[in-house]
Amino acid sequence: MAVRPLIGVSTYLETGARWGVWELAAALLPAAYPRLVQGAGGLTAMLPPDAPQHAEATVARLDGLVIAGGPDVDPARYGAERSPRTGPPAPERDAWELALIEAALAARVPVLGVCRGMQLLNVALGGTLVQHLDGHAETVGVFGGHPVKPVPGTRYAGIVPEELMVPTYHHQAVERLGDRLVPSAYAADGTVEAVELPAERGWALGVQWHPEMGEDLRVMRALVTAAS
Repeated sequence: MAVRPLIGVSTYLETGARWGVWELAAALLPAAYPRLVQGAGGLTAMLPPDAPQHAEATVARLDGLVIAGGPDVDPARYGAERSPRTGPPAPERDAWELALIEAALAARVPVLGVCRGMQLLNVALGGTLVQHLDGHAETVGVFGGHPVKPVPGTRYAGIVPEELMVPTYHHQAVERLGDRLVPSAYAADGTVEAVELPAERGWALGVQWHPEMGEDLRVMRALVTAAS
């Protein structure tokens, strides 16, 4: 039987999670993430925030890495003043996930960034973010949907060659691209919806939408295949 690759997925860190009779600090991951990894043929390891100096050793135990969605990236990470519409910072996640991305890129471990994860991939490589997009994520806690169109010749276009309706929930986006990142999908309004590194720099892809909330497994299957 083929060995299933181990895919690490970063987690939320929440101070007031509730289950049963308990209300405690908790490392959380929406169940849709491990279901997507498992459905694509991988095993899932949750990666709660840790000291950044442990990222290299953590990545060394993984076959692939997913940086999950979540809160806004601290604008200080890309040299910007905080907008009034930017959410509260998550310093533990920012530091840990940026260190995971840097370690994975250095070790050429395949990386998939989802929503915030795509934005962090961009920031890790020196890019900046638009802090608010009017008309995006209009209903709190409800995923929307819109089509994204692949850029021919990119890795993403090789995975999903057609225009695709995707589940989405975000109010920030890529502004200036990070070093050597290539846009590989766009929304109709011109928002960058996917970014990737050239093949010679390893396997790294970021998508602005939430594949774990849909039925299409192709993006995660591509990560699992690369991790194999």
